[in-house]
This record gives sequence, C-alpha cells and structure tokens, in this order.
Amino acid sequence: MPAGRHVAIIGAGAIGVISAIEALREGHRVTLIDPGEPGGEQAASYGNAGWLSSHSVIPPAEPGIWKKVPGYLMDPLGPLAIRWSYLPKALPWLVKYLLSGWTAARVETTAFALRDLLKDAPLLHRKLAEEAGVPELIERNGVMHVFPSRGNFDNDLGWRLRRKVGVQWLELNADEMRQREPELHPRYTFGVVVEEAGRCRDPGAYVAALANHAIASGAKHVRAKATGLKLNGGKLVAVITETGEIACDAAVIAAGARSRQLTASVGDPLPLETERGYHVVIENPESGPRSSMMASDAKMVVNWTNKGLRAAGTVEIAGLEAAPNWKRAEILRSHLLSMFPKLPKDIPASRIKSWFGHRPSMPDGRPCIGYARASRDIVYAFGHGHVGLVGSARTGRLVAQLLSGKAPEIPLAPFAPDRFL
Repeated sequence: MPAGRHVAIIGAGAIGVISAIEALREGHRVTLIDPGEPGGEQAASYGNAGWLSSHSVIPPAEPGIWKKVPGYLMDPLGPLAIRWSYLPKALPWLVKYLLSGWTAARVETTAFALRDLLKDAPLLHRKLAEEAGVPELIERNGVMHVFPSRGNFDNDLGWRLRRKVGVQWLELNADEMRQREPELHPRYTFGVVVEEAGRCRDPGAYVAALANHAIASGAKHVRAKATGLKLNGGKLVAVITETGEIACDAAVIAAGARSRQLTASVGDPLPLETERGYHVVIENPESGPRSSMMASDAKMVVNWTNKGLRAAGTVEIAGLEAAPNWKRAEILRSHLLSMFPKLPKDIPASRIKSWFGHRPSMPDGRPCIGYARASRDIVYAFGHGHVGLVGSARTGRLVAQLLSGKAPEIPLAPFAPDRFL
C-alpha cells in the first residue's frame, strides 16, 4: 500500500477515532466523517457499561440457547427480548446467531479469536488516554463477577473456556466477598475477580478526548452522513455523503450498527444487526460497590462513572427504528436496588438518568475486521457487539496496519468479513 494515503473514516465512535489516531501515526491523512458529536449521547460508545473486560471472550449465543427463544419472544422485559413485529426481519440473523453457538467447539473458536483481540486492552487504552490528556478516565484495577452460588459458576461453559484461553482470576467465598463488598446483598455467596481487567470512568468523555486528540494531530472532522462509496475500476475515489462527495483513496467503515448499508453499497451484504442496549445512572448514590462488577443472575454490569453509578446490560432485538422500551431501563434500576439494599427505594427521578442505544452485532459475536471484496482500499471495522469499547484499542491498530499493507499483529481470519458471504 502507498504511504500517506488520504483515508476517510466513516464513524467517529471509539473504533473510528482510535483508527484515526493510529492511521495518523502511520503517516496517512485522515478525514473523520460523522454527522454527530464524537462521544455524544447518540453514540453506542457513550452508553457503554464502561468495562474494559479483556476476558469478555464468550459470544452471546451458547449451546442450548435455542431452547430459550420462546421465552425471549414472550417476555419483553427479559435479559434478551425479541419484538414480535421485528421477528420476520431479524429471523435470518437469529438463525445464524443460534448456529454460531450450537456447539461448545464453535464457542471455543470465538473465545480464542476474541482473546487475541482483547488481551492487554486496559493497557492499550491507558496509553491512548495518556496521549489524549485524560489518563484519569482509564483505571486498571480489576472487575468482579458475583454469583448466588459456587454452582452457578462451575456450571458455566464460559468460565471453563476463559481458563482454556488463558484468563486468570481470584476466587472469593462469601466471607471474602463481604470484606470486599460489604453493601452487596448477602444472596451472592461466590465471586471471582479478574485482576487484568479495568474500567473507563466516562466512555463518552473518553471518546470525545480521543477525537480531539486525533483532530489536534491533523485529522479533519466532516459533519455529514455517509451514504455510499464511489469506485472506479476497483479503486476507491470518494465517499458519498448527503452533502456531497469527499475525495479519498482509502476508507474505513466504522459506522457501528449503521454500517450495513455502506457495505451493501459495495457488494457485501453482511448480516449486521443491532442488539439494542440500555443503561441507568444514579447520581450521587447513597450506596454501591467498591469495585466494578457483574451480577450473573441479572446479566448486568454495575460500574462507577464520573456521572454516577451506572447499571448497563440486556439485549433487545427490534431494529434501528423502533422506539425504546423504557421499562427495560426500569428493570435495570430494580436490579440495582436489589443488589444494594442500602440504596433508597424512593430515589428522586431527577437523580436517575436512562439511556438507550445500538450495539452493532454480528451473529457469531466476532466483529468484521478486514478488506471489502470489491477493493482493498476499503477496510471494515464494525460489529463488535458487547466488546466495542474494550476491543477498540487493538482494532484501531489493526485498521492502520491494513491501510498500510502491513502484517496484522493478530490473526484476522476469524474476523474476515467474507466468512458470511
């Protein structure tokens, strides 16, 4: 690949802005294209749980999950809900989703691939935060998983696979948990601490700082919505936006859940779906955890942020256009109050903030990172699902390596976009 290319990066979320930083480091000229404010409330990065969980290597679909699909359809407030009205459109994606986790061997393949992508992520993010002048936003102090019983942990395929791919952790009995987390509900009697993991104190502010760093380093930000790409004889010549064409000789599609239209425009109809997620934040809470944690029974991450105590999680399959179901955010709040009994039940509504957004997800839990079939001038970097923030640091490095024609630092075959084509 020629040096000093003009790279148009479509999407100014975590992956887009880090790709911009790394592409600039490689000597390329960069234009960021996004109609929104980097790190703004419209972005998936903004609403992220804030975990830098380098051990999040297990895809959402596991063996036997097909048995739960009827329940997902019947319960609009469960940890995974599917809206009936959207089912016909989502069905092809859901079939691929179920098949990807049909056997333990398939899940293991994904676990090894994601481990390569996520390993050392807290350290990579810390270095980026230091460059951007916000080192205080990244903390590398471990995260805790809590379980009602040891059996809930022992019977979990995910933890057996984490051990297999090299993740290590510290196990805690009930007394040890009480010493670390005295305000946690006593129904939790077993826990594990993954000490390699970390957290982001404010994902929105972090992405905004990274974008500012990219711009200060020479990137240009164009506020426009990209609608397609223009090729001439297999060579990229421009990104098409609603306000006109932007001439370039390379492009990165990192538009999150809205990447599907762009890949289809160059002949790659990829099965990208949105796993709609919610969070609630309690400002100035009277109680809470000392560390970041995930409750196995609630399928929910609880994390301290600069804006307050954030609870995030759940998946809703309902597409990009449907209105949010705010009862799902209320469920998160109820779980949070249940986990920490000292939190008052009558917290004023003015102190509770709810958010809703779109995770970009591929059926097998692995992102698309690689070249478009139509041209190696186009690099895909989207579909990270539940590991967008944590996976963005290495993904940005990989994007820059692909743009420069260098050997990628990890094997990219598991993330090849054409695995679904």
